[in-house]
Amino acid sequence: MTSALVLMDFQNAIGGRPGFESVVDAAARALDEARRRGLPVVFVRVAFRPGYPEVAAGNLAFSGSAAHAGEGMWLDNPATQIIDRFAPRDDEPVVVKKRFSAFTGSDLEVVLRGLGVDGLVLGGVSTSGVVLSTVRQAADLDYRLTVLSDACGDADPEVHRVLTEKVFPRQAVVTSVDEWIAGV
Repeated sequence: MTSALVLMDFQNAIGGRPGFESVVDAAARALDEARRRGLPVVFVRVAFRPGYPEVAAGNLAFSGSAAHAGEGMWLDNPATQIIDRFAPRDDEPVVVKKRFSAFTGSDLEVVLRGLGVDGLVLGGVSTSGVVLSTVRQAADLDYRLTVLSDACGDADPEVHRVLTEKVFPRQAVVTSVDEWIAGV
């Protein structure tokens, strides 16, 4: 059984924003440990084509992105690139998604199958967005799941708490980065 560390939306416009420094620090510790142990690492980011053709007007969450096209959540914009601190290596795939779940509109499942992965260790911003959606979909796909609670963050700390303490434990082991490192 092989697990991969999957770090989601640690891109300049999302996880690189002020207020998520402790989350980035925790995720960086997890990344260092995964690399040290030789575990597969996969990065996930959200980005669109110029003009946002992937976003339907009726999509309340993402049509706002299209309305703010000047902010540039397109594929090549620095805003959508993985934060420099994580600097993905050549052997660490960067998957581009089109919705909240890391699986939707991406080739994540193909990448994970190619890596022979059956377990996911997840960190990401935001807990109520990418982490929640990915946990739900990955559980339905029968992956073994671990959520690194301190490597996840949300603009609403209470939502983060409820998800990590009450919702995620139904489908995932929820632990801190330090506990995960000690038990890997």
